[in-house]
Amino acid sequence: MKKIITLCILLFTVIWANEAEEIIKKLDENMRGQSIYLKMSMEVKSLGHKRTIKLENWAEGTKKSFVKITYPPKDRGITFLSLDNQMWQYVPKIERTIKIPPSMMLQNWMGSDITNDDMVKQNSIVEDYTARILEKKENNVTIELTPKEESAVVWGKIIVHIDTDTYTSSKDIFYDEEGKEVRTFTYSDIKKYGKYYIPTHWELRPSDKKENYTKIELEEIEYDIEISEQYFKKSALKRFSR
Repeated sequence: MKKIITLCILLFTVIWANEAEEIIKKLDENMRGQSIYLKMSMEVKSLGHKRTIKLENWAEGTKKSFVKITYPPKDRGITFLSLDNQMWQYVPKIERTIKIPPSMMLQNWMGSDITNDDMVKQNSIVEDYTARILEKKENNVTIELTPKEESAVVWGKIIVHIDTDTYTSSKDIFYDEEGKEVRTFTYSDIKKYGKYYIPTHWELRPSDKKENYTKIELEEIEYDIEISEQYFKKSALKRFSR
């Protein structure tokens, strides 16, 4: 009897593990598509001050991403390129390209609580994390993501709350390697683009600075478009900054 119970537990664990991986795969595909173009506005509150940043983002798969700042005027033309787990920034005012080392991927991006890693989206939750279901209630599933041993990722754990009707996340909680809660992303205002669903309002709040926030509005979204390979070359940093 004990052997049968043990076997049932093992089978149940395997089934849930496979289900968790499938849900995360669908979530990842829903957010990325084959390629994606985003125009977004970001409101940042930090140290009691508010500022707005506007940008465009072209991305293909998990290894290629290009970001251009379009507002405010003093930052217009700053560009970022992520390519094969490497990241560069171009600053037009000093006409200089800077390579951002892996040690700085958790640094704040443009004074917000978004990190460099968030902006280039260089990591795939499918490839880099092991998924485990913590709770299921109808179409709402809570999944724990922990880094695979060989993965070079910045988070110790991520708890993801997913709606399996649309395969979108409503909340992501990020933890450091010590298991301390660092920040929470919440998502709302889900819209459908072709076969994809995506939340168009994102809000990030750091756990240690409750008065701070970063709010993101996705203003334009295009999935599965043809993106010129010119965007994913180092020359793009200066070329498309104009």
